Amino acid sequence: MSKVIITGASGMVGKAVLLECFDNKDITHILSIVRSESGLKHSKLKEVVHQDFSEFASISAELTGFDACFFCMGVSAAGISKAKYENITYNYTIELATELYNLNPEITFNYVSGKGTDSSEKGRVHWARIKGKTENAILNMGFKQAYMFRPGAIIPLKGIKSKTRFYQFMYDYFTWMIKITKILSPNSVINTTQMGISMIKSVSLGYDKKILNPPDIIKLSK
Repeated sequence: MSKVIITGASGMVGKAVLLECFDNKDITHILSIVRSESGLKHSKLKEVVHQDFSEFASISAELTGFDACFFCMGVSAAGISKAKYENITYNYTIELATELYNLNPEITFNYVSGKGTDSSEKGRVHWARIKGKTENAILNMGFKQAYMFRPGAIIPLKGIKSKTRFYQFMYDYFTWMIKITKILSPNSVINTTQMGISMIKSVSLGYDKKILNPPDIIKLSK
């Protein structure tokens, strides 16, 4: 039986993971860290309202006794400064990862990154460098298990929608293009259910790679 922490449960990927956790009999407790109450109700779910993601020491008592953290919170680099993007993407993630590692280094830490992430941290694309920096920091922290999930195109299922207006517009009008891509290249596109299941399975089954691209996510979800 597993107890898990989720961030970003109001977003597309986070919601996908949350729904699969609801349905998975081996997940017994879910702690969702949110800035405001979502209104969701489930026997497994507890929400902790926390406004300041630059620190988690103030809620450390709530974070004890868990087996995994699914860090799904993220922000688009479009329309915000490089400094703000790095603060949200890197600092917020590492603050929680550090707090959880100090509480329990045996916890599995899964981070939702993105296809095209720059592990060298030296490329020209800012968001890719920051994602790579974040991945590297987590992988070097010392967790017993840590996996970096790099989905590319995602087909939303179960009524899931993106919070980003532009992305949802693309899903509303151009999902047919993603589905065609899926037919032509089956291992290049995943769906939200596969994303959720693969993250859950990584906790109990592990995986032979630390960085999971779409083919790995599909494989692990089966």
